[in-house]
Parts: sequence; C-alpha cells; structure tokens
Amino acid sequence: MTAQSDVSSASPATYSPTARRLHWWTVLFLAIQIPLGFAMVNIDGFPAPLYNFHKLFGLVILLLVIVRLGYRLINGAPPDEPTLNVFEKIASHVTHWTLYGMLLLTPILGWLGISYYDARDVFGFTIPALVAKDQDFSERVFLWHKYAVIAIVLLAGLHIAAALMHYLVKKDGVLARMIPALRR
Repeated sequence: MTAQSDVSSASPATYSPTARRLHWWTVLFLAIQIPLGFAMVNIDGFPAPLYNFHKLFGLVILLLVIVRLGYRLINGAPPDEPTLNVFEKIASHVTHWTLYGMLLLTPILGWLGISYYDARDVFGFTIPALVAKDQDFSERVFLWHKYAVIAIVLLAGLHIAAALMHYLVKKDGVLARMIPALRR
C-alpha cells in the first residue's frame, strides 16, 4: 500500500472511515479520562471504583493509540490540504506526531506508576507489573504522568484551535478531512 492509501473513496482528501473512528474513539476516551484523572487527584474521598475506571480507560487509550499508529503507518494519511503553507504543514505534522508520542507515553507512565506503587488491581483483575514495587519512586512517575497529561491538553488545544481556524477563518477543507460532512 502507498502512503496515500488511507483515503475515503468518497473524497480524495478525507481520512478513511477507520481512521476517523479511531480518532473519535480516542477523543471520547480522553474527554472522560482527563477530567476523571483531575478529579482523582483533587477531590478528597474520591470513590475507589473510579480509580479502576481511570486505570482501565488508560489501557484502552494505549491500545487505541497503538492501533491508530499501526493503521497510520500501514495505510498512510491523505495528502496535505493544498491551501496549507509550509509553516502550517510543518506545524501540523509536528503537532500530530508529538500528540501520538504523548498519547503513547502518558498511559505507559500511568502503568509504570501503578506498577511502582503496586496498585494494579482493576475490577478484580491484576494488570501485569512493568517494574518492581517502589512506592517512593512511583510519586515521581505520577508527576511525570501529570506533566504528560498537561502536554496532551495543550497539544490537543492547539490541534482543535488550528482545525477551527481553518474551518472558520481560512474556510478550507482541513476540518472536513476528519468530518467529511463539513466539506464545502
């Protein structure tokens, strides 16, 4: 397959239905996961079962991102929108690949943190440990996890702002690549 084969047959400039579904499923889980994680660390007496959801959703996000990356590497992405200037093309690619990296790194840091802390039970199942127990070091890993989440929020904000700028200001087809119904 070529690097340009991940395009919908309906439009040569859109992501395939599979790529779009993987994108929006990731967005959905992040939209739940990030506020859940924020509440976990900021609300005293946070309900214990919700910690399990946070760990479970972290693993789901990790799996989704691995599948997304594999799909993207095998099938490629549609060509850049022709209206993009050189700066926008570079910024777009850097932002996308940095987001992918952070979306991989963040759940791995969470998994490392619960491994070091030895808090690997999730709804009666035990997640395999990645490292030996070291509760003191787990605090450092959880701090890195927090910073990685902040990076995701900032990068996602940039990604969303750029998509909206293209749709509302430049009025080009950038956002329609992920939401074909917005094609003008």
